[in-house]
Amino acid sequence: MGPLACNCTILADERSGEAIVVDGGDGVDQVVAHLERKGWRAKLLLHTHAHIDHIGDVGRLRESTGAAARLHPADLPLYETLALQAGWLGLPAAPDVVALDGGLRDGERIAIGGVHVEVLHTPGHTPGSVCFAVGNEANVTLLSGDTLFAGSIGRWDLGGTSMDDIVASIHAKLMPFADPTPVIPGHGPFTTIGAERRTNPYLQ
Repeated sequence: MGPLACNCTILADERSGEAIVVDGGDGVDQVVAHLERKGWRAKLLLHTHAHIDHIGDVGRLRESTGAAARLHPADLPLYETLALQAGWLGLPAAPDVVALDGGLRDGERIAIGGVHVEVLHTPGHTPGSVCFAVGNEANVTLLSGDTLFAGSIGRWDLGGTSMDDIVASIHAKLMPFADPTPVIPGHGPFTTIGAERRTNPYLQ
């Protein structure tokens, strides 16, 4: 969604109709329309990091859904720079910075109905970048934000981090998953842990 084509993911428990929106930072009208079409009620708005395309419109999305917005606290200083980020991208105006409803911590487990999410703190793209492991040990999908892409990794030159940081995070937190594990990045095509283990030049 949005001018930077951010991949927004909605995780829903179809029995209860409750849902989690991950990286709903742009395209609020699309997200709300999809929730309404499916008959789902968003309970949580989770964010992999605080770049404007992943979190910018969280205030309006929260107003529209009543869901609680959460971000790793190490990215709160970055979130407060939305106006500066909008200037970098040449956007005419920045969304309002709003008080969020809570943080995210490494190893935290979140459940909404039958949807289970584990928080993996993966500093490197930003200090507070996280990935989410969705499901259980037998059937996991990774939402990698801008930490790991198909054939690449996220930028590390945007302040406070390094390439060593992001590569170390990927090796420590994502590479232990089995090769067939699907990966949904923050941008671009989906991939698997096995494909990245074999071919990603940053992970060799």
